[in-house]
Amino acid sequence: MHSRRDLLATAAAFGAAAALPKAALAAAAAKPTGEAAKMYAMFDRAMAESFRRSPELPTYLGIDNGVLAWTKSELSDFSLTALAENKANTAKQIAELRAIDRKQLSGMDAVNYDTVLFTLDVQDEGNRKFEYGGQGAGAPYVLSQLTGSYQSMPDFLDNQHVLETKSDADAYMARLEAFGRLMDQEAEVVRHDVGLGVTPPDFVLDKALTQMNAFLAYAPADAPVVKSIVRRTAEKKIDGDWAAQAEGLYAEKVRPALQRQADLLKSLRAKATHDAGVWRLPKGDEYYATSLRQYTTSNITPEEVHKLGLELCKSLGAQADALMKKAGYTKGSVGERYRAMYEDPKQHYPNTDAGKEQLLAHLNEQVKIISAKLPKYFGQLPKAPLDIRRVPPAIEAGAPGGYYNSPSLDGKRPGIYWINLRDTAENPSWTLPTLTYHEGIPGHHLQLALNNEAGDLPLIRKVIGFSGYSEGWALYAEQLAVEMGMYDNDVLGHIGMIHDAMFRAVRLVVDSGMHSKKWSREQALKFFIDTIGDNEASAITEVERYCVWPGQASSYMVGKITWLNGRERAKKALGRKFDIRKFHDAGLLAGGTPLTVLDQVIDNYIASAKKG
Repeated sequence: MHSRRDLLATAAAFGAAAALPKAALAAAAAKPTGEAAKMYAMFDRAMAESFRRSPELPTYLGIDNGVLAWTKSELSDFSLTALAENKANTAKQIAELRAIDRKQLSGMDAVNYDTVLFTLDVQDEGNRKFEYGGQGAGAPYVLSQLTGSYQSMPDFLDNQHVLETKSDADAYMARLEAFGRLMDQEAEVVRHDVGLGVTPPDFVLDKALTQMNAFLAYAPADAPVVKSIVRRTAEKKIDGDWAAQAEGLYAEKVRPALQRQADLLKSLRAKATHDAGVWRLPKGDEYYATSLRQYTTSNITPEEVHKLGLELCKSLGAQADALMKKAGYTKGSVGERYRAMYEDPKQHYPNTDAGKEQLLAHLNEQVKIISAKLPKYFGQLPKAPLDIRRVPPAIEAGAPGGYYNSPSLDGKRPGIYWINLRDTAENPSWTLPTLTYHEGIPGHHLQLALNNEAGDLPLIRKVIGFSGYSEGWALYAEQLAVEMGMYDNDVLGHIGMIHDAMFRAVRLVVDSGMHSKKWSREQALKFFIDTIGDNEASAITEVERYCVWPGQASSYMVGKITWLNGRERAKKALGRKFDIRKFHDAGLLAGGTPLTVLDQVIDNYIASAKKG
């Protein structure tokens, strides 16, 4: 999982022109003309407006300097007025893009057009149909265990906001003050949504309140957003009484706003339902269908998702059974045998700081081994390094088991693979290789770093991401690791790889089950645990995640199948001319696309390869 969802949602707010640094302008191998020139000019205007409306975006990208330096002290406006303006800008931008003659475009120009149009179109569909959730579809609850600035902003300020100079520190302080304003705006949107009948389930409110209360328990001096600037200004020897300033702002602006959010959620708790799915929300069935389209970037229906998941659980379960028997696990169902493997203390790292450091060292060793194999499978490799870090303890209760942050465009910030180490028993050793190949190499890090480093992609293409494409690639990368021989002498690791494939099949069943078939949280948990044997704590985190991001969990396997089908299509068409390195380069260097456009990219590669 790569945590760009909130970033990408804001990147769809397009509109008027503004000054951009040269690095931000649309890139092309040759100067575009005609309709292509109109398109790239529109892309530049779109990005300028995105920076204005989403000043966090240049920081994520590592370009909050020069003419964009002003953005470094700002945070987004999340007021109802600003959200309405964002929706109007999206509609305006669609009209402008559709005025360009698509028939005059070919090659990467056409890929760029189709990719941006899809982004705007699915965003606009959500904007027109639904008046809740802030923007579009895919995340109906502004505040939950996984949504809301209370849980994302401390990480953003600590890991994204670069702090090298006094002006950087001053900008940090300005953002710290704005953090309180942003939380109050979110609360305003929550109250608006409650008026429409949109309230998170009781268990989502409980998990969000657990995390909010953990932040509220900190004394100002111990709050993560305060400790970050105090630590980093000391490391960089930046003069100033940053501790006093930060503690004052936290006590005066941030903590009171967080308390107001917590009080609001407490007030909603008494009347909250236990129903897990979005079917109960206004136009709930449509909301789920639109969310599926947004995340999978395909036309798959909820019923097709459910059927596919059940079929894959059966076929993958048979593969797991064969491998388990080979490893000596013969008693019970596949799920029961996975449970036995999970509970085997020999497979656990000590749940201590030393044990967690040992686990991280093991992950780094796995990355080193597979990295040496990459040149046989990829023509182009990323320059950006990969860091492996544990999820900050303050947010680990509701955070996923692992996720990834992209490197900055300026190359100063590495790609970061985060692993949740709240309890090492949730990460037995046989599960770690596949998680690392998914989040790190050859998964998210390889794909997203190459995306950022592609010299001929316009910036808008580097910003917009697609869960079906990127999560599908990461699952494909898990399969590729098998083909690269990473499990030749590791049958338990291979069983772990099949487990994770089954895990994504289970997601198809559970996601569609809760949001389309009206499954309860408990029904989803039972299917989850019975099928793959995960411990209850991990299963709860996953199922509750699907509740607040409807459709996202289904994007993984739908994307993987699209990548595998594309590769088989290329192999069949090209025969001896097929080169897996060129196939991978073609799919990755074209940048992230909707899955429908990925098929177009692969067809372009096949046609080019046929010509020699």
